[in-house]
Amino acid sequence: MDESIRILHLDMDAFFASVEELDDPSLRGKPVIVGKGDRGVVSAASYEARKYGVRSAMPVAQARKLCPNGIFVAGRMRRYAEVSRQVMAVLNEFSPLVEQASVDEAYMDITGTRRLFGPPEELALKLQARVREVTGLSCSIGIAPVKFLAKIASDFRKPGGITIVEPEEVAAFLKDLPVGRIPGVGGKTLPRLTSLGVKTCGDVLRYSAQFWEDRLGEWGRVLHARASGVGSTKIETHGEAKSSSAENTFERDTSDVEELRKWLLRQSERVGRDLRKHGLRGRTVTLKVKYADFKQITRSHTVDSPTDLDEEIFRTACSLLDAVPLAKKVRLIGVGVSNFAKGQEQLTLVPDTSRERTSKLDRAVDAIRDKHGRAAVKRGRLFDGK
Repeated sequence: MDESIRILHLDMDAFFASVEELDDPSLRGKPVIVGKGDRGVVSAASYEARKYGVRSAMPVAQARKLCPNGIFVAGRMRRYAEVSRQVMAVLNEFSPLVEQASVDEAYMDITGTRRLFGPPEELALKLQARVREVTGLSCSIGIAPVKFLAKIASDFRKPGGITIVEPEEVAAFLKDLPVGRIPGVGGKTLPRLTSLGVKTCGDVLRYSAQFWEDRLGEWGRVLHARASGVGSTKIETHGEAKSSSAENTFERDTSDVEELRKWLLRQSERVGRDLRKHGLRGRTVTLKVKYADFKQITRSHTVDSPTDLDEEIFRTACSLLDAVPLAKKVRLIGVGVSNFAKGQEQLTLVPDTSRERTSKLDRAVDAIRDKHGRAAVKRGRLFDGK
């Protein structure tokens, strides 16, 4: 029996748009675009919309020009997360070694599952059928000896496709594969490779790993390894959160500091509530600012004690904002907390009663909002805001 490592990558097809079509069948077969407001960006597009050149992360205003007959809908992240949980539950029916990579994709180690589900292609067909049975949606699947190859393979025959790369087929699969298909080769690296006449993974292997490391640093050695078919097979099953953040893009660019502070307060509340919900506290607060010209900066500060308190997050974010130049108007602002503490908070000889009171207040507000909705409680500083 072949016991070679097999990694499966599942990618839902046009996930957000497909969920919208599922919930509103009148949208099926039409150019559905998830994203509203000319200041926003496209979160997803149906395959009908993609024929017009609409893609994820594209400004909505540009998508409207490309696809004037498109049906633009607001995103519903709670609904997408609900369906995502259903998909991940299906994956766990086939193997305990599942790594969720995003809301609509995951890796799974299917090594040794042949006796239960048959050969890889048969398993993939069963998995697709089960996902459709549970969610009503289609997915594409790639299977390969390593993770990055499985991810590339899952994109080959979308929508609803299955692509399997056997160990002995890896070299041939990669030889003529455009180098831009390798994860990590982006807008900065690709022009440099093109200038060297490198268009395919086979072209990469014309040079040694040392050649690439000399020109691209450590990433150069990774590039050479991936072009050779070498990559990780490790499935990270825990998926511990690395950060929590919130951000907003404004309908109109602004340099009004008070308005920016109000948004930071709203975002700090959202982040604080998320941290408390998951029992997390973080040491590092990060401010994100994107200017009207799309230039983006981030500033971070590490606080003395791990926090999940709205006010502490807000005050730290404001102090970071005070140090940011506002010569240009701001398009987007956001705040995040990371560098999470592990284990119980260290006890002190003199408890900080002020922090304890603030923590109790935050949790009381959380309880009210859980029961009556977010609008049930509002800070006085936000009454003039939206």
